[in-house]
Amino acid sequence: MSTTPASPNLIPPFRALGIVGTGAMGRGIAQIAAQAGLTVYLHDLREGAVAEAQAFIGGMWSRSVEKQRLSEADAERYRASLKEAVSLADLAGCDIVVEAIVEKLEAKQSLFTELEEILDEQAVLATNTSSLSVTAIASACRRPERVIGFHFFNPVPLMKIVEVIPGLRTDSEVAERVEALGQAMGHFTARTTDTPGFLVNHAGRAFGTEALRILGESVTDHVTIDRILVDQGGFRMGPFALLDLTGLDVSHAVMESIYHQYYEEPRFRPSPLTRQRLTAGLLGRKSGEGFYRYVDGKPQVPEEPPLPTSEPLAVWIGAEDDDARRQLTDLVRSAGWPLESSAAPSAEALFLLAPLGEDATGCALRLGLPAERCVAVDLLAGLGKRRSLMTTPATRNEIRDAAMALLGHDGTPVSVINDSNGFVLQRVVACIVNVGSEIAQQGVAEPQTIDRAVELGLGYPLGPLAMGDHYGSRRILTILDNLLAATGDPRYRASPWLRRRARLGLPLTAA
Repeated sequence: MSTTPASPNLIPPFRALGIVGTGAMGRGIAQIAAQAGLTVYLHDLREGAVAEAQAFIGGMWSRSVEKQRLSEADAERYRASLKEAVSLADLAGCDIVVEAIVEKLEAKQSLFTELEEILDEQAVLATNTSSLSVTAIASACRRPERVIGFHFFNPVPLMKIVEVIPGLRTDSEVAERVEALGQAMGHFTARTTDTPGFLVNHAGRAFGTEALRILGESVTDHVTIDRILVDQGGFRMGPFALLDLTGLDVSHAVMESIYHQYYEEPRFRPSPLTRQRLTAGLLGRKSGEGFYRYVDGKPQVPEEPPLPTSEPLAVWIGAEDDDARRQLTDLVRSAGWPLESSAAPSAEALFLLAPLGEDATGCALRLGLPAERCVAVDLLAGLGKRRSLMTTPATRNEIRDAAMALLGHDGTPVSVINDSNGFVLQRVVACIVNVGSEIAQQGVAEPQTIDRAVELGLGYPLGPLAMGDHYGSRRILTILDNLLAATGDPRYRASPWLRRRARLGLPLTAA
């Protein structure tokens, strides 16, 4: 989607913007609106709240002046554009009002019906809701066609994305004007349909929920999952560190809300683990303990244990993919271990497997290999910053230790997990790609908008569709199909968007 603002000759620009609610979101919106040249009127029911907001925003501009990112003249001009609206009636001259109040449908509906009696007929009513239906909010208004979702992310000045969400009855010109406003504020505008979670929160359902499922299956611990997804997957933060940062009081509520709004769609199924921890008050950083324990605000992360030593064993590679075989062959040769090249392995060899969406046990049995000498290696992201090793329940300890020594011979960290269909990275990435594909299939947003919005809003290394193209859509489809066949869980059913393009060899990013 283009981020070039529409011509002001075609779409009249907004001049005066009102904000109801001066908490973190309201303040952030006020700051970037003033910087975009609008006069901003702030209203809050709590006495003194507007003055606090003005002082806070002014302080942000003062710091920018000190760092020479802003001139004093501009800072003064911005401060002068922030005005207090003592009552809602003082917003009468605004041509758009953004509400950033409590996330309750009745409260937002009541506010908008009251504003309708005050504002001009052409004024726009925008809601910053993150989880409520824009159509439902607008249904209480006499003129629902002027109501729209305008959802920013915290902190607003730094998160350069805003979702523009027309309700079912929103006028197309209103959507165009609000989109142009978001662009004038310096943000990428993601036009999305009025669906639960809109775009970014919808796309973010797979990262945490699949990690929680992996933890719930005792595949490995939360620290190892975080390390794998950061080092192998390139994510800025692991899912459990992110849950702790956000707080389970927020995260679990969003997980349950979107799950129920989609009528218990299995792809979004929450975990009982977060409900239990929420009940125990283990909210994350804000409570001093979540999945991690915090001392002076810093998570206490155990050091990785040293890798075992082992005399070199003969290695036989059971990878069925040419690229996987090449990667493992190069690894064995670089370590100087003997490599068996015969069709059938010797009885003393270490067997390296490279399954996709399959567990080590199933792969060993399918290939007719003794499970006690088999280990599986995740090659989805290659063998770069971290290597994931999976054992079968029958794998002998000395075989596991030898495999760990081999994979870590050059100092690269090695994570060992229990048998699981799809390892850690494969499962999480496949679910992210699948949810993104289904968003595209439903027409929630255009493919390029989906990817850019997720990169900006969630900080993923790639958007979900680009991620699928990066790792290979056919490999992602294989992972999902194998997960579905092994578990019978419909959460792993592949989106038609993914299946069709993978089979045709088309990019997922193609509309």
